[in-house]
Amino acid sequence: MVEIRIHGRGGQGVVTASDLVAMAAFAEGRHAQAFPSFGSERTGAPVVAYCRVREEEIRTREPVLEPDLLIVQDPTLLGIIDVFSGLNPQGYVLINSSKRSAELGLTERQESMPKGHFMTIPAADIARKHTGRTVPNAVLLGAAAALTGLYKMESVTHAIMERFPGKVGEMNVAAAQEAYELVNSKREALHA
Repeated sequence: MVEIRIHGRGGQGVVTASDLVAMAAFAEGRHAQAFPSFGSERTGAPVVAYCRVREEEIRTREPVLEPDLLIVQDPTLLGIIDVFSGLNPQGYVLINSSKRSAELGLTERQESMPKGHFMTIPAADIARKHTGRTVPNAVLLGAAAALTGLYKMESVTHAIMERFPGKVGEMNVAAAQEAYELVNSKREALHA
């Protein structure tokens, strides 16, 4: 079973992000579950959402305490919440930021992980370019597909278009595709 934890703030599409991961997994014939954890339910408040993906039925409903994939949609949370708590030592980290790990004070964290398992991408900037909004969820979904191989980009497209039919979906698919290609090019550079 692959367990995913997504950190962000209310209004950034954190819950939608976990739903889209589950939909992408469903599109590939796997079992998945997605569920949020709210503190105060207001825009800007910290929000955590969870997703599990597995070949067999999933029976557990507990929060994800030891994620295999950690997605941080808002880098301002890095200084106020231990987003890395319980992270699988072989896991993956994807952070929405145009800054490098050193600029975020995360060099040690990155160096403690397997090569290519820690990445920052300017997801909000990519989202703004394609949608006019800075909601990074679909962008990070495409980036996570490239980073982890958990699901295919075609499944990301299917999930986004199912959730957001029409022009909104098309813009988000374009943003997710750009992130997918960016992460693939970063991974190729790391292994060159």
